Amino acid sequence: MALGPVDVYIIGFPGNQFTGRIAPVVLDLIEKGTIRIIDILLVIKDEAGQVTALEMADLSESAGPSFMEIGIAQPGALGQDDADEISDSLENNSSALLIAFENLWAAKLTEGLQAANAYVIDHVRIPAEVAESVITA
Repeated sequence: MALGPVDVYIIGFPGNQFTGRIAPVVLDLIEKGTIRIIDILLVIKDEAGQVTALEMADLSESAGPSFMEIGIAQPGALGQDDADEISDSLENNSSALLIAFENLWAAKLTEGLQAANAYVIDHVRIPAEVAESVITA
């Protein structure tokens, strides 16, 4: 089976406030076969600017029981280099959740391209907010 494209989302949490609303959505996408989680990394910057990176194995049940149900295909795929790269852009007392996931829905397209001896020259993702503003304009 062909590998689908992989995206890495960097999701910000001002004030280090986590509501727990993301995990059920991610679990639903996994259960429907839309995505497969490659890795998850949480980067936390405290009020003094000290940065801590936590892998899924480092997180406790306090992260939320739904969050702990997410299976990781390649633990360690995201690491300290990734945390260092985004930590400068994080404000003090904020966090970023990095989620790398394979787009399983696109694996069939990848297989079709390979069968046709074709390849993707470029791929552009338009953020939802931008698409919405264009559509509603």
